[in-house]
Parts: sequence; structure tokens; C-alpha cells
Amino acid sequence: MMKKKINPSDIKKVLCIKPRGIGDIILSTIVLENLSSNFQNAQIHYLTEEFAKDAISSHPLVKKVLTYKKDDSLISIVKQIRSEKYDIVIDLYSNPRTAQLTFLSGSKFRIGFAYRGRKYAYNIKAEVGRGETHSAEHNLELLRIIEIPIVSKKIYYHLTNKSEEFANSFVNKINRKDFMIGIIPSGGWDSKRCPKEKWVEIIERLKERVNCNILILWGPEDIDEAKFIKNNVNDSILAPETDIIQMAGLLSKCNLIIANDSGPMHLSAALGIPTIGLFGPTDPKKHGPYSDKSDYVIKSDLHCIVCNKLICPYNKECFYQMDTDEIISKAIKLLKTDAKKN
Repeated sequence: MMKKKINPSDIKKVLCIKPRGIGDIILSTIVLENLSSNFQNAQIHYLTEEFAKDAISSHPLVKKVLTYKKDDSLISIVKQIRSEKYDIVIDLYSNPRTAQLTFLSGSKFRIGFAYRGRKYAYNIKAEVGRGETHSAEHNLELLRIIEIPIVSKKIYYHLTNKSEEFANSFVNKINRKDFMIGIIPSGGWDSKRCPKEKWVEIIERLKERVNCNILILWGPEDIDEAKFIKNNVNDSILAPETDIIQMAGLLSKCNLIIANDSGPMHLSAALGIPTIGLFGPTDPKKHGPYSDKSDYVIKSDLHCIVCNKLICPYNKECFYQMDTDEIISKAIKLLKTDAKKN
């Protein structure tokens, strides 16, 4: 693994590239305190796709977010990057397109992962494979390669006034019980989605043990599951349609979130909300909610568990056979622990 130390006083502008994946962008915030601490005179910018910018735009350590649309030409994106005259470009994504952008950035220091077919793009490379650590900590390898001290391993999402105002206007109309528990049936892959019938079972068992409001949060692809849960769970509350900023506000009003492996799950953890992730095709040790207030549940003894398949070839046994009592037990433990801390 090649290392190269950079004189911090020479660095005035740093660009981090993480174009997509709301959860991936949020997990990449693990680098920000470390970059800011090491390059104290530098501005930190981010490059994302337009739809994902609000996953990072409110972070106080990020001075500017550059954006592009998926069908924008390579030349137009490169022109935008080169106009900023970055001293360092850190390609936290390291896919073929971001490798091209980094290579053409004009930056003196071009840092990325030495994946096959992309080594040409970087003059400082991290020779580490994918998935050897939690995906949040994987980002830190690109800092270690230039000997930046790791002073923080925290991820963050920062609420805006818009977040707070939207959330308050909604939850102030709710007759609050002891706890507000958010349920998120989202999942980027079909195989990551806990079946809606299982969600109903989980919620009904939870309500037997905890005096709580159930808030169902959803994105455009989840509306059918969300409505099914709402229609089959008495007194449950269907959240309004939200963008990232608005969803963050609603999440912040919850005492606990239970979610599939998804961007909103990582958003919840970044906000410091106790979070339980439900896992089947993906590995929670690498992709679980990244905070000390969080936990996960997985049926680890299943023959096909952590298959990484986009579509389940069986019948989603990983969710249907998941231990509901374990979910409820961990939920109650997190609620009690967080109550004591607060």
C-alpha cells in the first residue's frame, strides 16, 4: 500500500466525490472531521448527483456541493471541477466514471481505490479490497494512505430549520404516547424489503409491549407497502411524502427507528436516533446502522443468508423466519438505554 504525506498548509481546496446512494453519502461523512482537523485552512467540497445533494448539503464542514445529472456529459462535469482548482480530489466512490472525473480534474493529488481498471486515474492509491470493514470505515482507507490522523469515526447528518419546521408542523398534531417509533419499509433492492405482512406482525407485537405511536415513513417506491401497513395496523400514522430534508426532520422526532437496509436507515443512525436494521441479503457487519445507539437483526443460520442477490430466488425466508421476539427485545433495550442517557 503506497503512502504519501501531504503538507497540510499547502492545501486550500479538497473535493470529495460520492455521487449517489443516500446511505453511501451519509456514511462517507466519516471523513469530514478528519479532513477538517488535518487541513485546517482548506475548504471541503463534495460532488454528487443532483438528486442526492441534500444528503450532504447541510453539513457545516462542507463549504460547497457540486452537482450533475446522470446524463450530463463528462466534459461538462470535468469543466465544473477544473474551474475550482482543487489541490486534492478524493474519489470515495471509485467507479469507472468517477475515476475518469478524478483523472481529468487537474488536481495535484488524485486519491482513490486501486480497483481493477481504475488505477490509472489516481497518483495515490489504496490497495485494499471492498468489504473488508464496515462500509463507513472503508472510506477512511483513503485518508490513511496520505497519513491523515483518524481523530473521529462518527457519521453525521445536520438538521436544517426547514427540517425542524416541517417535522414540528406534522407531529404537533399527533396525540403523543410514551414513544414515537418510526417504521421504514424502504429498500434499494427488492430482496432487502421485509415483506409487508411481516412488518404488520412486528408492529402488532411491539404495540403489545410498548405504549407507542407508529409512524410509517416511506419514499415513492414504498407507498404500496406503507399503505398496506397503515391499513392493517390500528392507529398507525402514515407520514406525508417527503424529501431527504423533511424525512430527516420526521426521523428526529422518533425515539426509535426500525428499518430495512436502506438510505433512511443510515440517515436515522447519523441523526443519533436509536436504530434497528432488518437484514437478509446484505451483511450487517459491513452495512448495518453505524452508531453506538443501533443494532440489527438477521437470521444468521439460514442457508442462503447474505446472498447479495437483488431478487430473492426463494420466498424471503430471511425475513419471514426472522425472530420477531428478538426484534422486540432489542427495540425495548434501545428505548430504555436511550431514555437513561437523556
